[in-house]
Amino acid sequence: MHEHVFVLSPDSQQQWERSWDEEARVVDAVARLQELADTGVRTIVDPTVDGLGRDIPRIARVNAQVPGLNILVATGVYTYADVPGYFSSRGPGALPDLPEPMVELFVRDIAVGIQGTEIRAAFLKCAIDHHGLTKGVERVMRACAQAQLQTGVPLMVHTHPGKQTGLEVQRVLADEGVPASSVLLAHSGDSADADHLSSLADAGFLLGMDRFGIDTILDFEGRVGVVAELCRRGYAASMVLSQDASCYIDWVQPDLMPFLPNWSYLHVQRDVVPALLERGVTQDQVDQLLVGNPRRFFER
Repeated sequence: MHEHVFVLSPDSQQQWERSWDEEARVVDAVARLQELADTGVRTIVDPTVDGLGRDIPRIARVNAQVPGLNILVATGVYTYADVPGYFSSRGPGALPDLPEPMVELFVRDIAVGIQGTEIRAAFLKCAIDHHGLTKGVERVMRACAQAQLQTGVPLMVHTHPGKQTGLEVQRVLADEGVPASSVLLAHSGDSADADHLSSLADAGFLLGMDRFGIDTILDFEGRVGVVAELCRRGYAASMVLSQDASCYIDWVQPDLMPFLPNWSYLHVQRDVVPALLERGVTQDQVDQLLVGNPRRFFER
């Protein structure tokens, strides 16, 4: 429910990394995703949007070579602080009473197609991190909310549970009229605070326990433990599992990747599910986490 194919910084990459080999990266991505499809996974959700290097024609090339896999793609803007420069002097960035151009662009991606293709976005994506609700973050979040209300597609919000930014998401989206049941709070699994997460689940949000393998933020035992505890409390219907992995991410220096040996598409099935079962989570609950809850989230 939260995997990327590529996470890139195209502008910086063109300036500093001239070694990008498009064909080699596509071949590598096909191999990695085929390995995932061979385990029985049929759908992944890729929340790569503006700010993360979204390139839908490239994703289509990859997906065409892994015919057993369906990649759901997103529209939106990913920022922790300011809107991208492209929007800084457009719409309300130029004059407060001008309409927000992001709303129309997001709706077009959902209703017509992305980047000149007929591939339509299945959901919206925005972010709020430890910086809090900056003016830029709030502007994007409200634009996503308005596009959600127009189209009915769900909304994924990158959050920082350590700073309890889900509460800000709750306030802004309630103000816009977006139902919590249409919202996934990504990276909720970075926290072991079961009481805080329970309160968000009680509000109706879906919780993304979606960074398994990034043990530098919260270790394996902490991530598995909080999922098991929430299942014990009766919240199996309020979570999804994932890794936030990618075939290639230029945000991380390559020689640091060995320090994240479990950060891959296969970690949840290979290691996390057995660990959950050992801790008393039932197979029915696992099926709910991996199949039932994602299906319900995208039904409309």
